[in-house]
Amino acid sequence: MNYLERKIFRSEMIDCSLCYDAPCSKACLHHLDPAKLLRSVWFDNENAAAAKLPDGPLACMGCRAKCELACNQYVHIPIVLGRLYGLKENGSAIKPDESLLKTKFCGFPLENPFLLSSSVVSSTYEKMARAFDAGWAGAATKTVTTMDIHEASPRYSATWDAAGEIQGFKNIEQLSQLSVQENADIIKRLKKDYPTKYMLVSIMGKDDAEWAWLAKEMQKAGADALELNFSCPNMVEEGTGSAIGQQPEVVKHLTKVVKDAVTIPVIAKLTPNVASMSEAAEAAVEGGADGIAAINTLKSLIPVADTKVAVGGLSGKAVFPIALRFISELGLDHRLSDTYISAMGGVETWRDAAEFIGYGANTVQVTTAVMEYGIDIISDLKEGLAVFLAANNTSLEEITGRALSQVVDTEDMERDVVVYPKFDRDLCTGCGRCFVSCRDGGHEAIRFDGEKRIPVMDAKKCVGCHLCVIVCPECAITSSGVTVKKED
Repeated sequence: MNYLERKIFRSEMIDCSLCYDAPCSKACLHHLDPAKLLRSVWFDNENAAAAKLPDGPLACMGCRAKCELACNQYVHIPIVLGRLYGLKENGSAIKPDESLLKTKFCGFPLENPFLLSSSVVSSTYEKMARAFDAGWAGAATKTVTTMDIHEASPRYSATWDAAGEIQGFKNIEQLSQLSVQENADIIKRLKKDYPTKYMLVSIMGKDDAEWAWLAKEMQKAGADALELNFSCPNMVEEGTGSAIGQQPEVVKHLTKVVKDAVTIPVIAKLTPNVASMSEAAEAAVEGGADGIAAINTLKSLIPVADTKVAVGGLSGKAVFPIALRFISELGLDHRLSDTYISAMGGVETWRDAAEFIGYGANTVQVTTAVMEYGIDIISDLKEGLAVFLAANNTSLEEITGRALSQVVDTEDMERDVVVYPKFDRDLCTGCGRCFVSCRDGGHEAIRFDGEKRIPVMDAKKCVGCHLCVIVCPECAITSSGVTVKKED
């Protein structure tokens, strides 16, 4: 399904609140669980959702649509389900085989590549236990420390798009407020109750002795591996968090301190608040790191009172392209070829996860999407990725790093050709957005026929920048795919 088809699917449910204990499912006369099906559409998992529909004519046809009447947002539920039934009829429905998602990270077998990342979502036994029951393969715990943590209130903020969706999430959250012993007890209990789940315990010390002591204590508690927090941007203690990750020599030293203290794998979590991550990653590997985790949040301003702002961390969809850039940098670094990579930064759907894996990630960590939508997003992450693998007759191992060959340096790009856009008159509504953007922000290559309300491209002026493709709200403009040599 292409972008336009997914957009059409979503348009019928754009106002859906993705309710907990949803009224629509309670009201359904046919036991279809429309709320679950709607969530799957929201998270780009339509093919697996269609496979859950019963065989034969869709029960919704001719139904009194009590699900829609029960909806507080007036979502057109029967229309969405009808589109899913269309996928089932044309053979696009695929039942996910989650056995395809089995993998390993630093030698530990995982049922899938999805982990909670170190944050509030992995701060208590109850949260991690619910996540494990839901299907997450493991968790990186909220960072264990001896520091006296005092959190601010409020400490979250966000940026929204015109449709009201969160694009960037901002926080000044710090480390675990639980004692080292309390955290150790949680880890022991989780490993007893969930022995096959991966416990990646995050730690942060103030000096060599404390880093080594924390590492030993967490290993005794049952940690499967340690994640060294060299990246938190919200620390007030001097020489901690991202201040470490910005100094490769310190990264190397502290990694070695921890590696010498324990026998379990050690993962260095690095900061994106640098121009390049490779130097710090290579330093971590020289210090003995078995893997790299990236990225943490990006430093940004966050409102903390009516008249005050502070520097905090930016996460969510806004940072996803930046995270991809760093992961691809690590994936292309031949000095890290034998190093495991755990990627995070803006993952909401299985497509996001697949991109990370394509650029070299072995596991994918998630926080912000869990904070917004809850732990149950794991079902669509797993199903969507499993369907993708089955549909393409491939495996996680085969797609890991496959996209790295597509990464080119800017100076190596072809600059003597034009790829013209293509206009679909059937989809065009005559809004004129392409004309305005090209006139004021492009190359004045589109004129607008006011009488016919259609855009007309001037091929002599068009440089193939594709601004019109991006701004068209109806996806009526696409790339022609035709490369034409520039005229001198």
